[in-house]
Amino acid sequence: MTTRFDHVGISVPDLDAAVAWYCEALHLTEEHAFSVPGTDLQGVMLRHISGHRIELLHRPNAAPGLAADGPLQAAATLGFGHLCLAVDTPDEVDTEFARLVAAGAGVRMSPRPAPRPGARMAFVSDPYGNLIELIDRTV
Repeated sequence: MTTRFDHVGISVPDLDAAVAWYCEALHLTEEHAFSVPGTDLQGVMLRHISGHRIELLHRPNAAPGLAADGPLQAAATLGFGHLCLAVDTPDEVDTEFARLVAAGAGVRMSPRPAPRPGARMAFVSDPYGNLIELIDRTV
């Protein structure tokens, strides 16, 4: 059996606002919206031209979960820690970091060397506190 990554699901408090932010900030397009019959769950599947997907989910009475200040705090709690997006060169980590911050992302870890020699990384958060890592995979 062969598997491959398809998508990550993220619960958000405002589905329309989240769709707008993710589409604009991460260059995603709406693939399809849905609701689950018999429940109050609604969602929208977003897709990047490269193929990765982010599924935004909304339930009106959902309670907030972990909103980590950064990757070390997120790693101290079991469960989802962050979404990671790769860029093509180490310089693009800085460029994407600045672009996402200008689009309303929160600063969580400024661009710096990654633990892997020769690589760079940075962390931002979406408007709801979910961590997004930027990393280059050229080395």
